Amino acid sequence: MLGPVLRLALLLLALAAAGCAPVVALPGPAVAAPTIADAGLVAPDGAKLPLRIWRPEGDAPPKAVIIALHGFNDYRNFFATPGTWFAARGIATYAYDQRGFGEAPNRGLWPGERALADDLKAAVHAVRKRHPGVPLFLLGESMGGAVIMTAMAGPQPPAVDGVVLAAPAVWGRASMPWYQTTALWLAVHTLPSGQVTGRNLGIKPSDNIEMLKGLGRDPLVIKQSRIDTVYGLVNLMDRAMVSASSLHVPALVLYGARDQLIPPAAVREMTERLPADAQGRRRVVYYANGYHMLLRDLQAETVWRDVASWIADPRAPLPSGAEERAAR
Repeated sequence: MLGPVLRLALLLLALAAAGCAPVVALPGPAVAAPTIADAGLVAPDGAKLPLRIWRPEGDAPPKAVIIALHGFNDYRNFFATPGTWFAARGIATYAYDQRGFGEAPNRGLWPGERALADDLKAAVHAVRKRHPGVPLFLLGESMGGAVIMTAMAGPQPPAVDGVVLAAPAVWGRASMPWYQTTALWLAVHTLPSGQVTGRNLGIKPSDNIEMLKGLGRDPLVIKQSRIDTVYGLVNLMDRAMVSASSLHVPALVLYGARDQLIPPAAVREMTERLPADAQGRRRVVYYANGYHMLLRDLQAETVWRDVASWIADPRAPLPSGAEERAAR
């Protein structure tokens, strides 16, 4: 009896899979060069990605410029506190809402890995035009780090002076349990528009409780995700892991020992894939008290100081000394 029942279940599953597919909100065709106007990054297809800028005071050009990319379900405001801190030290920051997030077009829908990478290239083009000759760095938190990695490994990578990857999202299928990848495949091919949340998972993304409460109240932070959007994120993480071997620019990788979202084995594999660095400009930093949201934890200023120091001199010892823990 079990055999026919199992075959019937598989047949129904196959029929359901044939009728359901993940939704990807792809961008339109390119119609113009990317620009920054009216507090937004205007992408080549004309989509406006809301933008926030933190500038140093005075008329002098900044010492350096950062383009900061937020994580999954977050938006440009993730860099509000660190952006203010960096601006006070002569570093300007540009942070925009990536497609599908915040107030960007098609909120809640996955735009595709290529679209996210192309938008980053557009941002680099527009910011370079505003700050010619100023060192330009990319900083990505979690999903933002994965977007940076894929953009730098793809064709015509953006011309930047270095990248900072804070808890990069590299937890792809290769390091996931089989039952998770199987469940995700089944879900995305049967109920792609279904909603999931991170509630009741017992995950603590940061020790900054007041900040987390603020995110819970913020209407621009997405609280429920479509299953096909989660599927798109996993595809991006897969691509980011593969991209690690092509990351030839100076890189600062930041990871916290208390990170409950990206497993240490995945980060270790990613760092082992990085190309050999004879010039000592690719660095890995391990914070014993750091959580996933390193840039907003209670010890966040320790991380900011390391980033500012590395931007000033990629070979100099970092103020925290946390790089030594990473080596051990």
